[in-house]
Amino acid sequence: MNWNAKEFIWLDWVVLIIGIVLVGVAVYLSIMKDKKKMKGADSQDYLFGKGEPWWVIGAAIFAANIGSEHLVGLAGTGAKDGVGMAHWEMQGWMILILGWLFVPFYQLLNNKLGRIITMPEFLKFRYTKATGSWLSIITLVAYVLTKVSVTAFTGGIFFEYLLGIPFWYGALGLIFVTAVFTIFGGMKGVMTMSAIQTPILIIGSFLVLFLGLATLGDGSITQGWSNMMAYCSQLHDGYGTTHMFHWEEGDPMYHQYPGFVVFLGASIIGFWYWCTDQHIVQRVLGQTKGEDNREVMKRARRGTICAGYFKLLPVFMFLIPGMVAAALAANPAKYGLVMDNTDAAFALMVKDVLPAGVKGIVTIGFISALVTSLAAFFNSCATLFTEDFYKPLRSGKSEAHYVFVGRMATVAVVLLGLAWMPVMMSMDTLYSYLQNIQSLLAPAMVAVFALGIFSKKITPMAGQWGLIGGFIIGMLRLVTNVITHNGDTAMTGWFWENTTWFWQTNWLIFECWLLVFLIVMMFVISMFTKAPSAEQIAAISFTPEYRQQIRESWNKWDIVASLGVVALCAAFYWYFF
Repeated sequence: MNWNAKEFIWLDWVVLIIGIVLVGVAVYLSIMKDKKKMKGADSQDYLFGKGEPWWVIGAAIFAANIGSEHLVGLAGTGAKDGVGMAHWEMQGWMILILGWLFVPFYQLLNNKLGRIITMPEFLKFRYTKATGSWLSIITLVAYVLTKVSVTAFTGGIFFEYLLGIPFWYGALGLIFVTAVFTIFGGMKGVMTMSAIQTPILIIGSFLVLFLGLATLGDGSITQGWSNMMAYCSQLHDGYGTTHMFHWEEGDPMYHQYPGFVVFLGASIIGFWYWCTDQHIVQRVLGQTKGEDNREVMKRARRGTICAGYFKLLPVFMFLIPGMVAAALAANPAKYGLVMDNTDAAFALMVKDVLPAGVKGIVTIGFISALVTSLAAFFNSCATLFTEDFYKPLRSGKSEAHYVFVGRMATVAVVLLGLAWMPVMMSMDTLYSYLQNIQSLLAPAMVAVFALGIFSKKITPMAGQWGLIGGFIIGMLRLVTNVITHNGDTAMTGWFWENTTWFWQTNWLIFECWLLVFLIVMMFVISMFTKAPSAEQIAAISFTPEYRQQIRESWNKWDIVASLGVVALCAAFYWYFF
């Protein structure tokens, strides 16, 4: 048997099949054990889960973030543009903001309402009912268009390159398996699989990295790193792809990622995603059921700190292996790696550098990651629909009924995702499209959530129109992006020539100015509309007793661990500046 075969052989398939069966059995046993404890179905346990150890919370947050866009897109952009996209991944410090700042606020509101909240519920309470409903609509639309469809689409690509499965078989198979898993597994199933797949995914990806570097360095990992950096530093007309900031206009990446604006734009998206997005925050909100505030905040915060460390890894797990693949593909005669499409970078690395048998083990982790990530989106959609639409309209139903409705909402999301996939396939720049969508949605979310929590002067109507106005402006910009191919195609006519500031401005610069505009607009509206009620202000006001509970929920080791995340992020920026 050829242990160094550059393709899947019978041993890999046997390992893969047995591994998937074992993972399925482990998840099933965990769900059955949890159901016995619950003594019946409970909608909030199904949708949110119960209290988990901090390391499980961290793994679940990390697993919910890792999807096929990382396996395909991040490795592909690493092969093409190097560390330019690392700003979106080097955000462990941003997750700390969720744990240290937002968890106490979310827990405070839980106490006020007497139950677990969703993000739309928070906006309904802080602003108006219409604000929360709009967030639910925006979130569901965003999940269908940019999460479920993109994950399934790129998952199909990954299966095609790695396993040789035709694209549609892989994409549809991923959606079907994930839908069944989510419907019957709920949040407990997602949490359990997250804990299983995270170590496999991390170890497998680092095996790809180290063995790839060893191959590139003729047996030496350090020499392989030097060879990779030397090759990538000569790309893009000599400007290189080994630095995160692009300052010179002659740099081919400058017009896409201009100077320091790239850090600001990535931070805006990161603030929305890590601190206010339902499918991430849900991992924290699920820890708030029937416990002391101090214990809840302690476990949730430590879970986010753990996730902060995990978030440092994807650059080394996916992006840098993409850079290694590019260097290997530059000399196919020596290394045997041929890469016609950069999206195939990671799959080709798995096939080329891992020994037989190990390929199968590592692929188990990758498939679990795809299912877990997609299941997280399905579960969050079910949560939003059940908690924010259905329960207010049909209150008093049994818990089993609400669980069933959540499952049907998952089915609806699956069908909508399938309907949108042909449209996604017709677009030339899928990854750029995804980034642009996020940049158009994030400013409104950041403005509404940040001002709603940290400013008592912002009125309910200011929050409502800030969210609606930001969404409308973002969608108008999206229409022009589609028409002009993200501003690359010039359009003639009086109207277009006099609105180039709107449709041709760099997407990151547009994102920053949109955020500034929305903040100013919300303060102006607040000057002319009714102030928030005393109850709304109380929901974001910490009493001395609650401040004491917050203080008792952390110790010096939480601070030391958090500073470690910040230091590692800073070190990465320094090295690749």
